Amino acid sequence: MTENKKNPDTLRSARWFAPDDLRAFGHRSRAMQMGYAPEEWKDRPVIAILNTWSDAQPCHMHFKSRVDDVKRGILMAGGFPMELPALSLSESFLKPTTMLYRNLLAMDAEELLRGHPVDGVVLMGGCDKTTPALLLGATSMNIPAIYLPAGPMLRGNWKGKTLGSGSDAWKYWDERRAGKISDKDWVDVEAGIARSYGTCMTMGTASTMTAIAESIGMTLPGASSIPAADAGHIRMASECGRRIVEMVWEDLTPKKIQTRKAFENA
Repeated sequence: MTENKKNPDTLRSARWFAPDDLRAFGHRSRAMQMGYAPEEWKDRPVIAILNTWSDAQPCHMHFKSRVDDVKRGILMAGGFPMELPALSLSESFLKPTTMLYRNLLAMDAEELLRGHPVDGVVLMGGCDKTTPALLLGATSMNIPAIYLPAGPMLRGNWKGKTLGSGSDAWKYWDERRAGKISDKDWVDVEAGIARSYGTCMTMGTASTMTAIAESIGMTLPGASSIPAADAGHIRMASECGRRIVEMVWEDLTPKKIQTRKAFENA
């Protein structure tokens, strides 16, 4: 870790918790209402975890438990985790298109960070429009941020044949229309093409966006290519929690990471 550029007195969250006034009394008493002791937040970076999990988001199903791995890392590094649910944009279910809501999530992310006593953020996303939305919001806010990609799902399987997200759906739909596979085969393809939580395992929009996020420098090295169901993904989530605490002390913000050179690399 580099030499600290921040100290506890200059943490953004100190504006909420440190002053000896009635307003800060309210913040501290409400934190204690939730069962937290002052020792848990005093002189520690408060780290937001923007979690885009929902029951209608198959790409992010594992975020319900993965957020605990992020919290573990934050606590290990001496931070105070604060999970903030954010709008979930499921490419699979949301009609007419998630593109209508990408900017809404960007605003949601920015205002969640602006309005709460947080010093840094772990952004949990992966589904197509989620990555640019979360990064847009965090970049506008410009507090230390790290992106945690959902990771690709397991590759599909049908009768020993590898199935790829999207591409093989079109292929076997044509096969069915031509009468070359049965209705039962079609149902089996439906059951086999997406076998775990995670984003499309082909190089579609989700994988492209997370690869770009990594190329810009907003993820841990190698984070965008770890399969969602791999134990390495759990370890990466915990490492995100540890690293963001260091980034707060270093005052390493998106504007310092996202240079022209970084975008040219992406």
